[in-house]
Amino acid sequence: MKDKTILITGGCGFIGSNFVHMLNDYQLVKNVVIVDKMTYAANLKNLEEGPLKKYAIVKADICDSVAMEKTFYEYKPDYVVNFAAESHVDRSIASSTEFVMSNVVGVQVLLDASRKFGVKRFCQISTDEVYGDLGMNERPSVEMDLLRPSSPYSATKAAADLLVLAYGRTHGMDVVITRCSNNYGPRQYSEKLIPLAIKRLMEGKKIPVYGTGANIRDWIHVDDHCRGIWLALTKGGQRQVYNFGGKNQIKNIDLVRSLTRMFGLRADWEGIEFVTDRAGHDFRYDINAWKAGAELGWKPEINFEEGLKGTVHWYRNRR
Repeated sequence: MKDKTILITGGCGFIGSNFVHMLNDYQLVKNVVIVDKMTYAANLKNLEEGPLKKYAIVKADICDSVAMEKTFYEYKPDYVVNFAAESHVDRSIASSTEFVMSNVVGVQVLLDASRKFGVKRFCQISTDEVYGDLGMNERPSVEMDLLRPSSPYSATKAAADLLVLAYGRTHGMDVVITRCSNNYGPRQYSEKLIPLAIKRLMEGKKIPVYGTGANIRDWIHVDDHCRGIWLALTKGGQRQVYNFGGKNQIKNIDLVRSLTRMFGLRADWEGIEFVTDRAGHDFRYDINAWKAGAELGWKPEINFEEGLKGTVHWYRNRR
């Protein structure tokens, strides 16, 4: 892989930029090409930190087939990893058009370009939300489970997954899909729960929590996720799906209280504000990552408490 070119869409966003840093830190590929529309959640500063080697960046929308064909023709990528997506559930509830375009049509455009220009493998970054929510005692979701998305966001991600697998079957493309639980770590946009809570704590403002805060999520450090993506890209089977989870199931309210303690506040601090619950709010996610361990040799390595402390430290140093 060290003599290959990899094209990364959404490379200025949270997970994409951390993936770029990992490629650079371990010198895993020869050339990195980043395609990003530079929406509100993207930030060039995500790539400026640290001694990054040279990379090419193309400001373009993945839905623009002309721009994508031009990019693929110019850079001739060997591999494509698609991080580009609209991902905020609340925004998808308010208006789903952008989600359908970016998360479905954009994937179709990338698949067509990858097929036309002979990309060796296409890796689609998906989410555990495509499985839908679970009851308290239900088993974790596995890769072959029925997809039961609850929100317009997760529905578009599920549609993209099916489209990727269909291109693999119909056109013989080498494709792989990764589905991951909630990510945390540096460079995440502040509308997500952990960076939002940290920002509010730094500003001395109240932290909004949906409903009673009883909803449960599994959290994984973005670096553990990025390692999993790399292993799926380089070692995963053709037309396979791999789950990555952190084994850190925690209620939203307990997570927020953990953050308040890291700021030296008491557990009964009155700065938590319970707000009207999200429409169709999924109760619990949990995924089984056994397949990734058995086939890829992957497992999460970053302790949740230490990872959370490191995340708080990163944001506090970048006030």
